[in-house]
Amino acid sequence: MKDAAHAEDTNAQAQGAEAIAADRENLDDMYLTFAIGEEHYGVSITMVTEIVGLQKIMSVPDVPHYIKGVINLRGKVIPLMDVRLRFGMEEKPYDDRTVVIVLQVNNAPIGMIVDGVSEVLDIPPSQIDPTSGFDSKSENIVSGIGRIGERVAILLDIGVLVSSADIALPSMTH
Repeated sequence: MKDAAHAEDTNAQAQGAEAIAADRENLDDMYLTFAIGEEHYGVSITMVTEIVGLQKIMSVPDVPHYIKGVINLRGKVIPLMDVRLRFGMEEKPYDDRTVVIVLQVNNAPIGMIVDGVSEVLDIPPSQIDPTSGFDSKSENIVSGIGRIGERVAILLDIGVLVSSADIALPSMTH
């Protein structure tokens, strides 16, 4: 009997490990979508740590114009990037829908100020069109175009969107 119980435990553990691996794979296909103006963008959910409301922003001198400053979130200093400004769009007053998506990039937190969060979508690779058709002289911040039924979400390459200069900000405040 002991051997049968042990075999069941081992089988259950193996199935549990497979489920965790499947969940990880599923997470790789999950994107948090958000709005900037009329367009919808997406970032991999694996990079998102939390979504918070806008807080008092402390200005920091001599940073790129799209870095609005820093916030103190439960004792962590987090630089804030206004995604509208990063995209070269017109600045818009923040309202009650404006939120901060906190991402973990290269072991450093950074907040993206966006017009509003939409939803988490499962976009498998088969529904993502590559951006190879875009003529770009530099690295492209768009990693692909996700198709969800009739809707489209522009998927962002966070590594390109957030340069090392942006996420080095907190170390300057120590």
